[in-house]
Amino acid sequence: MGIRYRRRMVLLRDDHIGDSLGAIFLDPSAEKGDEIISRLRDYLGEGVRVIHAEVSSERIEVEVEVRALAEEANRLAAAANDLSRKGVKRNAIALYRQALDLDPLNREALHGLGLLLADLKRHAEALAMLKLARESGPETADLLHALARVCMQAERTASAICYLEKGFELDPSHFGVRRALAELGRRPRPPHRTHHNSSTAPLKPVVKQT
Repeated sequence: MGIRYRRRMVLLRDDHIGDSLGAIFLDPSAEKGDEIISRLRDYLGEGVRVIHAEVSSERIEVEVEVRALAEEANRLAAAANDLSRKGVKRNAIALYRQALDLDPLNREALHGLGLLLADLKRHAEALAMLKLARESGPETADLLHALARVCMQAERTASAICYLEKGFELDPSHFGVRRALAELGRRPRPPHRTHHNSSTAPLKPVVKQT
């Protein structure tokens, strides 16, 4: 059931320091291919199939295949957003999770659930959802701002500043990013016009499935 689609994901080292994927960046050699794929599968879950992965000491680029009911998941995520705005948090969480059952990489559901979990002070879970949302689509200042706010709540100031500075590079006019930087006593740096996925570190293929 559902439609198969492929997506290219980018996982960055700075998002995974100290977690189950962190060791990949310490030794991204092809000889570690089986271990790398095993860790990626554990992280992404049963609903996401790893097709091809390339790694470096700074990032992992993964092509995945997902079988999803995207339209239904989008409707559930929209309904959950509405409930969340109205303060019906328990029901909103349930709808977000239903949306993710239908589409494990549904960005709207991941983002919305992450924000709601942050409101409930469940910072570790919130960061996990927001990081996966970041990895499953194009970089946005809104998402980086959300990650930064959760880090600020969790007293992870250095990480918050990193996210905010990247957000400012993407959108120097983003009010939330500018205000959060001011709250932390940081003056925004001039944008470098670089993408967060750009890197000089060479990528090494570790697996290709057919």
